Amino acid sequence: MTMTSPADADTEVVNAGRPQPRRGVSLRDAGPPIALVVIFGVFAALSPGFRAVSNVQNIMDAAAVLAVVTCGITFVLMMGSIDLSAPGIMGASAITVALLVANNRNDNEYGILGIVVAVLLAAALGCLSGLALVLLKVPSFMTTLGVSAVGLGVATLMFAGVQPNVSDEMLAGWAVERFLGLAHLTWIAFACVFVGWLVQRYSRLGRYAFAIGGAEEVLALSGVRVAPYKVAVFTMAGAFYGLAGVMVTSQLGAGLVQAGKGYDFSAIAAAVVGGTLLTGGRGGILHSTVGVLLVTVLTNGLVQIGVSPYWQGGVQGLIVVAAVAAAVIPQRRRNQVTK
Repeated sequence: MTMTSPADADTEVVNAGRPQPRRGVSLRDAGPPIALVVIFGVFAALSPGFRAVSNVQNIMDAAAVLAVVTCGITFVLMMGSIDLSAPGIMGASAITVALLVANNRNDNEYGILGIVVAVLLAAALGCLSGLALVLLKVPSFMTTLGVSAVGLGVATLMFAGVQPNVSDEMLAGWAVERFLGLAHLTWIAFACVFVGWLVQRYSRLGRYAFAIGGAEEVLALSGVRVAPYKVAVFTMAGAFYGLAGVMVTSQLGAGLVQAGKGYDFSAIAAAVVGGTLLTGGRGGILHSTVGVLLVTVLTNGLVQIGVSPYWQGGVQGLIVVAAVAAAVIPQRRRNQVTK
């Protein structure tokens, strides 16, 4: 009888739990990029101001924070879980960094160290979400909603009724200074997307996130400890949210408890529109990034052609419903069970 090493067993489990990529590009994978090109072309034809170089730069800059949040939430969605903790974690991170860099509330001037501490706090809150999920066996949307409330509570305590205004030149420069026509925040977002893609493509964490979403039971029955990987994914997602909170603070020049308001829905919407399934096992960072651009281009284009902001939320909601329906119909035809 031949023996199989643990490393070989892990590889076999991942390959069994995750569908192997097919050669070529399916219509479902090509759909979001095609839609992005079509929507961009329609708005460019309707509004000369939309196709201006300055407006394209504005679109990229506007997508920066959402792209970073979506990087984190994509890994959670790949596992078939839901993460609603972004608003609370971003709020805690925003207040923390505002109080640790040069500000009007105290004499702290920790600079980059303050940013690192804010991101580590966010990662710890993300870890709390993962631990609550695997230890308490509570659905992820409930545990992350609770952690969001914890983050908002921590942020409110630190806020203490006095808004911390940031005077740190380095942090303020992220939103103001430009390189090749784009704000530094946008380049940070590019870096986050690249790092997320590397983790997804080449690390065991990324492969197991796919495998958990595709066939968690098979992975567990094969002897792989699933819980640590779930906690690691939520911890990494929290770090992304924390960095996004720092980026919002750079944009606003102040720390706000509500710095992350609405980003959870927007990030989930962008990921789903880009092709990352809510049920897990399909999609990824590049898919979700296309979704971020789709949502941002749509928002900018509606403003450019004069559509009332009150209609924009409804239009985005309809697009999300349509994207979810397009992803679920093929699953129903294959008689797959929806999580």
